[in-house]
Amino acid sequence: MKELKEWQKFVLIVAIFLFAYYMPLSNQRFTGAIFESLYMLQEYARLHVLTCLIPAFFIAGAISIFISQNAVIKYLGSKAKKWLAYAVASVSGTILAVCSCTVLPLFAGIYKRGAGIGPAIAFLYSGPAINVLAIIMTARILGWKLGLARAIGAIVFSIVIGLIMEFIYGKEDKERMNQISSNSSSEESKGRKLYQDMIFIFNLVLILIFAAWSKPAQATGFFSTVYNIKWYITVFLLAILVVIIYIWFKKEEISSWFESTWSFAKQIVPLLFIGVLLAGFFMGRPNTDAGIIPSKYISSIVGSNSLLSNFIASVVGAFMYFATLTEIPILQGLLGAGMGQGPALALLLAGPALSLPNMLVINSVLGWKKTATYVALVIIMATLTGYIFGIIA
Repeated sequence: MKELKEWQKFVLIVAIFLFAYYMPLSNQRFTGAIFESLYMLQEYARLHVLTCLIPAFFIAGAISIFISQNAVIKYLGSKAKKWLAYAVASVSGTILAVCSCTVLPLFAGIYKRGAGIGPAIAFLYSGPAINVLAIIMTARILGWKLGLARAIGAIVFSIVIGLIMEFIYGKEDKERMNQISSNSSSEESKGRKLYQDMIFIFNLVLILIFAAWSKPAQATGFFSTVYNIKWYITVFLLAILVVIIYIWFKKEEISSWFESTWSFAKQIVPLLFIGVLLAGFFMGRPNTDAGIIPSKYISSIVGSNSLLSNFIASVVGAFMYFATLTEIPILQGLLGAGMGQGPALALLLAGPALSLPNMLVINSVLGWKKTATYVALVIIMATLTGYIFGIIA
């Protein structure tokens, strides 16, 4: 991180002083929002860090160390066949039950390893947006129309947004790709077969999937059965992982893997925690009205299918943090309170793929211009799609 200039330090100190001086601590809404941000951070730490983030960091670290840059460039690079690169990136989220924050280490891993900005953005959007369980629950609880529209919209969104990002930043991205390609030419053979590395990565992905498996709404069925035995499966997969590491990997490789994992963690975790605190302060936790922005103002203006209603739903979804599957009961309550079908889809398309913590981390990987472009594209497309769906539905 670049050191702040002297005038920037001065402005920061003055801003902190003014905030401390004028804090409206006697205002119940303000103090409630502060506690809400702390509750949300605690909830995030308890429910997502150990079971979602840590496995994701280890996967990202493994990708950056053990997956050949040439392979990533071949299938996801800017010179790869577009239909193949975007097909892989856009449907990858069907097996990853991850939220907008958990997908970040994986995105950073493939991007730094040589994926083009278009396919990498497609993966970033599709990862949390189209996991199978979320689509099934959306159709079952909110209706088949919203479920189908969410599935189609998420896949199409990821491809279209990726293509637009590639069109805008393609020239700049080629310079990055050329630099990565020149570095990849000096890769040494690790003495393992490709299938061994793939089994290793696949095992890590399965650990993430089952450790992060959410409790379904109904206590019966396949998803509920898996939830009840998920820790037995996770422990079994961890035992397999230990055997794989012991048989196939050298000590120095494991050390490099841990160093890479730690590198992603120290880059991402502080920004995520800051983002979660801010999201809790402004918006509050799902199904609460304790944020600084009263939820009644939001719900009162998303009942129609106007462009403004869809835009507001998209913006709220983009900045609010949704843990995996929590967007469904939230929307169920909002629809019951009179929310329109169009704004509901707009929130479904913008919410799971974006959040304030998510934006802070993307900025650290891509820079503010690319991040702002990506956020704007998601909000605009979610707004238009929700508006059209509202007319049709």
